[in-house]
Amino acid sequence: MRYSAGVMVLSEEQPRLICYRSRQPVLTPELPQERAGIVANVVFPTGIDRRDDLGTPDRFDVYYGMADDRIGVARLDVPEILPPWASANHSEQVSNLSASAKDTR
Repeated sequence: MRYSAGVMVLSEEQPRLICYRSRQPVLTPELPQERAGIVANVVFPTGIDRRDDLGTPDRFDVYYGMADDRIGVARLDVPEILPPWASANHSEQVSNLSASAKDTR
């Protein structure tokens, strides 16, 4: 068993409206630090930072727990325009949302 995380994009004007929800996880326990620890095979996001300071408003840093033993940061790049089929009700996975992770300890 493993604990992973997906992505959900809400409308800026109407935050109750879900514009996109990933069907598959974008952050899964893959690194050794995520697979072994106090609670093995667990990643859980705890904070997100939009990187406007870098001039990249579509980049987000996601801080997350790694096996309840460390803290990591994953980079999430969101495309400027979500494909029209990227609605919360569509079954196809959108692959241009990507996350890459690293250990911050």
